Amino acid sequence: MLLYRIAQSKQRTTDLSGRGAYTFGGRWNNPGTYLLYTSENSSLAYLESLVHFDPDIIPPRLYILGIEVSGSPDLIYTVPDAGYPKDWMKLGNLENKRLGDKWMREAKYVGIRVRSAVNPKEFNCLLNPLFPHYPSLVKVVSVERLPVDNRLIHIKMN
Repeated sequence: MLLYRIAQSKQRTTDLSGRGAYTFGGRWNNPGTYLLYTSENSSLAYLESLVHFDPDIIPPRLYILGIEVSGSPDLIYTVPDAGYPKDWMKLGNLENKRLGDKWMREAKYVGIRVRSAVNPKEFNCLLNPLFPHYPSLVKVVSVERLPVDNRLIHIKMN
């Protein structure tokens, strides 16, 4: 399976450790849980990054990573629609975080496919850096510079 991720520096393009999520947490994890957020397509990875940028501080460079996850398709679990917590799209939903922490701790899967809150028709994949054999299953296969289109950063909502 080919997944995508955005990095804000060249140095971060090789980091698949999930340290950022471990440090700061995210929609699907509390701080203290390793998790690598990826998307199933490049445009979703871009959108998922853009929603976190401060409109006044545009990153000078972005890189898009192609990440290959090898092994059996059974190593990636797709959350059924009935498996999402109530109000899962709301920021800071603690049930999301508890569920993501549980998935990572159990380490049954190298990845968990979840709907994107930015575009629920598409999926993100939560990769588990603590899954057995993760370094041999998850590899960066491409890195490209991604220009930032300022029109996307400066969209004003009325």
